[in-house]
Amino acid sequence: MSLFKKKSSAKSYDKDTQKPVIKASICNGEQVAGFKDLHTGKFEEVMLICSTADLDAFRAMYGITEEITKEY
Repeated sequence: MSLFKKKSSAKSYDKDTQKPVIKASICNGEQVAGFKDLHTGKFEEVMLICSTADLDAFRAMYGITEEITKEY
Protein backbone atom coordinates (compact mmCIF):
# COMPACT_ATOMS: atom_id res chain seq x y z
CA MET A 1 0.00 0.00 0.00
CA SER A 2 1.35 3.35 -1.00
CA LEU A 3 0.54 6.52 0.90
CA PHE A 4 1.87 8.88 -1.74
CA LYS A 5 1.19 8.78 -5.45
CA LYS A 6 3.87 9.63 -7.95
CA LYS A 7 3.01 12.81 -9.78
CA SER A 8 3.51 12.72 -13.51
CA SER A 9 3.90 16.28 -14.64
CA ALA A 10 5.44 17.33 -17.90
CA LYS A 11 8.51 19.46 -17.35
CA SER A 12 9.30 22.41 -19.55
CA TYR A 13 12.22 24.56 -20.60
CA ASP A 14 12.51 28.05 -22.09
CA LYS A 15 12.61 27.45 -25.84
CA ASP A 16 13.63 31.07 -26.52
CA THR A 17 16.81 30.98 -24.43
CA GLN A 18 17.68 27.26 -24.22
CA LYS A 19 18.16 24.40 -26.66
CA PRO A 20 18.34 20.65 -25.94
CA VAL A 21 21.86 19.25 -26.36
CA ILE A 22 23.66 15.96 -25.76
CA LYS A 23 27.19 16.40 -24.40
CA ALA A 24 29.34 13.42 -25.40
CA SER A 25 32.80 12.62 -24.07
CA ILE A 26 35.43 11.83 -26.69
CA CYS A 27 37.42 9.65 -24.25
CA ASN A 28 34.84 7.25 -22.86
CA GLY A 29 31.70 7.90 -24.89
CA GLU A 30 29.62 9.00 -21.90
CA GLN A 31 26.58 11.05 -22.95
CA VAL A 32 24.65 13.56 -20.85
CA ALA A 33 21.41 15.19 -21.96
CA GLY A 34 20.61 18.73 -20.91
CA PHE A 35 20.01 22.27 -22.05
CA LYS A 36 22.45 24.87 -23.34
CA ASP A 37 21.79 28.55 -22.73
CA LEU A 38 21.92 30.29 -26.12
CA HIS A 39 23.23 33.57 -24.68
CA THR A 40 25.87 32.42 -22.18
CA GLY A 41 26.71 28.95 -23.54
CA LYS A 42 26.28 27.44 -20.07
CA PHE A 43 25.21 23.77 -20.06
CA GLU A 44 22.68 22.47 -17.52
CA GLU A 45 22.82 18.68 -17.07
CA VAL A 46 19.53 16.82 -16.74
CA MET A 47 20.24 13.10 -17.10
CA LEU A 48 22.77 10.50 -18.15
CA ILE A 49 22.04 8.76 -21.46
CA CYS A 50 22.99 5.07 -21.44
CA SER A 51 20.64 3.78 -24.15
CA THR A 52 18.10 4.91 -26.71
CA ALA A 53 15.39 4.29 -24.10
CA ASP A 54 16.98 6.98 -21.90
CA LEU A 55 17.02 9.40 -24.82
CA ASP A 56 13.37 8.64 -25.56
CA ALA A 57 12.52 9.23 -21.90
CA PHE A 58 14.33 12.60 -22.00
CA ARG A 59 12.40 13.60 -25.12
CA ALA A 60 9.07 12.54 -23.57
CA MET A 61 9.85 14.27 -20.27
CA TYR A 62 10.27 17.66 -21.95
CA GLY A 63 8.11 17.17 -25.07
CA ILE A 64 11.05 17.50 -27.48
CA THR A 65 10.21 16.63 -31.07
CA GLU A 66 13.07 18.30 -32.96
CA GLU A 67 16.52 16.85 -33.54
CA ILE A 68 18.89 17.08 -30.56
CA THR A 69 22.42 18.13 -31.45
CA LYS A 70 25.54 16.45 -30.04
CA GLU A 71 28.50 18.41 -28.73
CA TYR A 72 31.91 16.99 -27.90
